[in-house]
Amino acid sequence: MIRLLLVEDEDKLVATLVPGLKTADIEADAVRTGREGLERALHGDYDIMVLDIGLPDQEGFTVLRKLRAAGSDLPIIILTARTSAEDTVRGLERGADDYMAKPFVFDELVARIRLRARPPEEGGAPEGVIRVGRCDLDPAERTLTCDGAEVPLSPREFQLAHLLISRGGEVVPRAEALDHVWGSATRDNVLDVYIRYLRSHLGAEAIETVRGVGYRFVG
Repeated sequence: MIRLLLVEDEDKLVATLVPGLKTADIEADAVRTGREGLERALHGDYDIMVLDIGLPDQEGFTVLRKLRAAGSDLPIIILTARTSAEDTVRGLERGADDYMAKPFVFDELVARIRLRARPPEEGGAPEGVIRVGRCDLDPAERTLTCDGAEVPLSPREFQLAHLLISRGGEVVPRAEALDHVWGSATRDNVLDVYIRYLRSHLGAEAIETVRGVGYRFVG
C-alpha cells in the first residue's frame, strides 16, 4: 500500500479525499499546516506527498523549498487552485514532481500518485553504471560523474540526465521527456529551462538539439 502525506487545509476536501484514496489502496495521513507537513515529511515514512500551496501558516512553495534544501527527495505533487504558468514553473523549478489544478478528477490524481510514488525497494545488485563519452551515470547511487568529477544535480536534473544518457546517443523526443520527467500536463517550456540547467553543468556541447524532434546526449 502506498503511504501518502496530504498537506491540505480544506476540511471538506480532506474528508472526501482520505477515504477515497483508501479505496484505491493509498493510505493517507492529512495535516493542515506547512509546519506540520514539513516535520512529517522529514521524519515520517511516506512514499509521496500531495501539497497544497495556500496553507494558513506558510506557502506550500516554502515547504517545498525547505524540504529540498534539507536533502529530501520525497516525491511531491502540488495540488492547488493557482494555475498560472508562473506558479507552475515556480513549483517545478523548486523540486515538485507534478502539478495538478483544482478542481481535479479523482481518478487522474490516483494515477499520478501511483506514477510518482517511490517504488518498493527490491533486493539484488544495483543497476550498472551507464557510460556515454566522458560521463558515467550511476542510477543506484543517483550520481553523475564527468571527467572524473561528480556533477551536482537537483533530483529533477538527474532524472532528465538519466533519461538522456540511458538512451545511448539516441534522440529523446520532447513529448517523451516531458511526460517521463514531469507528467504530460506540464508546460512545454519547462523542458527548455532544464536543458539549459544541464548544459550549464556539462557544457553546451554535451546535449545536442535536434530541431523539431528533441534532444540527444553526446557527452
